[in-house]
Amino acid sequence: MADDAAPPPIQRKIIHVDMDAFYASVEQRDDPDLRGRPVAVGGSRARGVVAAASYEARVFGVRSAMPSATAMRRCPDLVFVKPRFEVYRAVSLQIRAIFADYTDLIEPLSLDEAYLDVTDDRLGRGTARAIAEEIRARIRADTGLTASAGVSYNKFIAKLASDQNKPDGLCVIPPHKGAAFVAGLPVKRFHGVGPVTAQKMERLGIVTGADLRDRPLAFLQAHFGSYADYLYRAARGVDDRPVRSNRPSKSIGAERTFDTNLTDRDALHAQLSHIADAAWARVAKSGAQGRTVTLKLRRADFHTITRARSLNQPVRDRAAFLAIGGELLDAQLPVAEGIRLLGLTLSGILRDGDRDAETEPRQASLPL
Repeated sequence: MADDAAPPPIQRKIIHVDMDAFYASVEQRDDPDLRGRPVAVGGSRARGVVAAASYEARVFGVRSAMPSATAMRRCPDLVFVKPRFEVYRAVSLQIRAIFADYTDLIEPLSLDEAYLDVTDDRLGRGTARAIAEEIRARIRADTGLTASAGVSYNKFIAKLASDQNKPDGLCVIPPHKGAAFVAGLPVKRFHGVGPVTAQKMERLGIVTGADLRDRPLAFLQAHFGSYADYLYRAARGVDDRPVRSNRPSKSIGAERTFDTNLTDRDALHAQLSHIADAAWARVAKSGAQGRTVTLKLRRADFHTITRARSLNQPVRDRAAFLAIGGELLDAQLPVAEGIRLLGLTLSGILRDGDRDAETEPRQASLPL
């Protein structure tokens, strides 16, 4: 009798490459006076938001998207450097050219990180580990910068692994170790679990991956709704998402909920400026361009309003982004009961490195 059983699914070999403190490292590479010093790219001593921080600055708790004033309080010797996005994009293209020697399945997440599916061992390197090591060595030789990499059987674990031995590190998690690796991590490290969700989980007694794994799906659905299925699978090291070289475009933005409801126009515009700083830092980091600016406004009674404006060409810079947002805001004012939340996003996104086609892995013989 013929065996009609379906063949087992191909075990993917995924590498997540993440440049180490990319913007700040480029600045330290190009200016020897900055080497060994705490550096913040973006913002200034007076205002703005940190777009990136060197490892010397991170020791003091300085992080991206942090207001400059907060960063200064944490690190008084912090050196602020104006971002040079054209340089970062050029370096990013160098790095992606290296990736392209090993696979066509490249999914950029931003200028400084990407997923690679190397299931098809195009150059015959023998293992995914060997490919990751070679890529890291070539990045160092060609750009003078370091990269960390995670190697595993799916995207979720590969991304976690790339952060495991930073900076300038490599971490390989084979399939038989995936569930145990995830179980031992704090859930706040899981991709998609932000500070608010992490705090909610902690209140529910969920601190580690093991804690999350021990909660039944019904419990997670009751507390996290549609997000529950992702959490349930992630806690078990399961992620079936393919590396997509033509990732669908998404919006990029930021929002802020205020401690007290705001009615004053000047105060609202000041807050919108801070939100635009945070949002545009993410836009710049992603290497994205977009044509549509959307304002989100939530009144004190929790009624939410969104208003958008689309241009015939991409929004050129942060000033234009904020100007459009300000006009959309003014069109809604005054709001007598006050505003408790504002948000500003860019959509209609085109990203550097997007490709037109996606192909499937062709063999399953490459070990991790």
